Amino acid sequence: MKKTENTKIKQIIKQHILRNKKEYIIFSIIFLIGIFLGVFFTNNMKQEQNAEVMNYFTSFIEKMKNIEKIDTGELLKSNLIKNTIFAVLLWFFGTTVIGLPVVFGLVMYRGFCIGYTISIVINVFGIVKGISFILISLLLQNIIFIPSTIAIGVSGFKLYKSITQDKRKENIKLEIIRHTLFSLLMLGFILLSTIIDTFISTNLLKSTIKYF
Repeated sequence: MKKTENTKIKQIIKQHILRNKKEYIIFSIIFLIGIFLGVFFTNNMKQEQNAEVMNYFTSFIEKMKNIEKIDTGELLKSNLIKNTIFAVLLWFFGTTVIGLPVVFGLVMYRGFCIGYTISIVINVFGIVKGISFILISLLLQNIIFIPSTIAIGVSGFKLYKSITQDKRKENIKLEIIRHTLFSLLMLGFILLSTIIDTFISTNLLKSTIKYF
């Protein structure tokens, strides 16, 4: 029974991606542009700003090394609130025609944050240690978080196209309901990625931080 349900879910996701292939490519490019801008921004900061960021990151690492036990409950609460707000903003602006540029901006901003973080980590630790740090602290949760974020953006873009092509009220209502239900499904994945980040990635980083 579970295998059948899992197969159905996989087929639904596969069909959704194939039907919206162009939109996924567009949002993936926007996300990659965000990463590039994050790296570019970090590498072109003034020397004083760069030193300040490096010192902040180094002090964070040292603090983490000295912490006996991480308050995962408080961390989970904070991350859940932050990521839920982000997903709700994506959904909300995706339901409005004029909000589509904001959706693009939010996806690009997420890419920017990742690019910025990657650049800082590699500047502090070097390539080998930096990549190891990134794989431990960022990979697991973002395998789920990034596609879910892009998927909500694509759903909003699809809603925008539906509204502009067919302005009947019944059609608009139906598409908004579809967008909302799909966004709720993706929110579930985003919350799952938050749990992975809090309980797996953070503990992995804590147990390996002494090697950095």
